[in-house]
Amino acid sequence: MEEIRRKKLEAMRKAGFCPFARNFSKSSDIKELVDNFQEGKDAQTAGRIMALRSHGKSIFGDVKDEGSKIQFYLKLDSAGKERFELFLNNIDIGDIIGLKGTLFKTRTQEPTIEVSEFALLAKSLRPLPEKWHGLKDIEIRFRRRYLDLLANEKVKEIFILRSRIITKIREFLDSRGYLEVETPMLQEKAGGATGNPFKTHHAALGIDLFLRIAPELYLKRLLVGGFEKVYEINRSFRNEGLSTRHNPEFTMLEVYTAYADYEDVMKLTEELITFLAEQLLQKKQLSYQGKAIDLSRWERRSF
Repeated sequence: MEEIRRKKLEAMRKAGFCPFARNFSKSSDIKELVDNFQEGKDAQTAGRIMALRSHGKSIFGDVKDEGSKIQFYLKLDSAGKERFELFLNNIDIGDIIGLKGTLFKTRTQEPTIEVSEFALLAKSLRPLPEKWHGLKDIEIRFRRRYLDLLANEKVKEIFILRSRIITKIREFLDSRGYLEVETPMLQEKAGGATGNPFKTHHAALGIDLFLRIAPELYLKRLLVGGFEKVYEINRSFRNEGLSTRHNPEFTMLEVYTAYADYEDVMKLTEELITFLAEQLLQKKQLSYQGKAIDLSRWERRSF
């Protein structure tokens, strides 16, 4: 399959196309074209081909960018025989293309770009996974995340949500006077938590160091140095088990506050989680694994 696609790449190159273009002027995102659809409006966008359907003198396909997808339509009469056959014979699902044309709706009211010009921006030398819309193999999904993102829209949504959560955590803590800091990743002693560290050697200093298992000790030193509210969102490392639920490299949030006790920390945690739910989900009542969770009421238990 890869050999066939490489031959197609060479055919495009001989026809004057750069199969890995340096840039493309994408004047509109696909989501913008779909959400603000105007019949006859000029469109210039780009994305990955996710479907192709040829019907005699016409080619239909779906092209998808980061935010959405749209159908495109290329016909022999407007493209010309040479360029039409070049597309038909050498463009594949998975290729990234640039499109220029006008918007219209089909008889089924599908927003579509009638293509007047196209550019090959990146030739996909390997095909997308079989039945790309339903990649199930856990090993492939976790070892080749880029395929997981292509195949599973919900995974992409999780990536975006994770980024928004971290942004909102920073917003919450910054608004309460906390200072975000970065403490050393390489430490002489693996302290601040219980865990097996990764060990390395510093050639210039001639000493062994450890990837940190927690940022705690250095954050506490900042309190000693005079800061009263500090936090860090960063990587920690523990040389332990590996599964879909446990990764040796992970992101940790630690917050330290002078003059506060555990009651204050619990209150801060409650307020943070409630804030995130309100900001990201616009509600305090959630459901998780069939259980109702009410974030307006927090039960505290002694143990």
